[in-house]
Amino acid sequence: MTATKMTGSDISHVLKEGELEKRSDNLLQFWKRKTCVLTTDSLNIYTDNQKKNKSKELKLQSIKKVDCVERTGKFVYFTIVTTDNKEIDFRCPGEENCWNAVITMALIDFQNRKAIQDFKTRQESENTSLGQQERCKARAP
Repeated sequence: MTATKMTGSDISHVLKEGELEKRSDNLLQFWKRKTCVLTTDSLNIYTDNQKKNKSKELKLQSIKKVDCVERTGKFVYFTIVTTDNKEIDFRCPGEENCWNAVITMALIDFQNRKAIQDFKTRQESENTSLGQQERCKARAP
């Protein structure tokens, strides 16, 4: 996978900010409340409310999908699956604009922007190689 060049207008904007609970990776798997900030290119997870200690940054390019969405009682549970097939479990209060929906929309938007950028890059390289072929033909006797 190639790195995506983003223009100045693609600077990350905050899409959602607030608390989200993450299931710990250890054996006991406790739910721990985290302060999270979703931007147009990553989900940043902090261990404190002041957002000074970032414990994890999930780049949208490393997220494959948001999976296993389930509403149970007062929570919505969901799993983020990364491109290396790691699963990270989250839950949030069952509010109308829940995290899973906002993350999914941000992921779709990111993938669309990347596809457009890849297409433009491919088009530019094809145009460049066509231009070189034209110049070679012009030089031929």
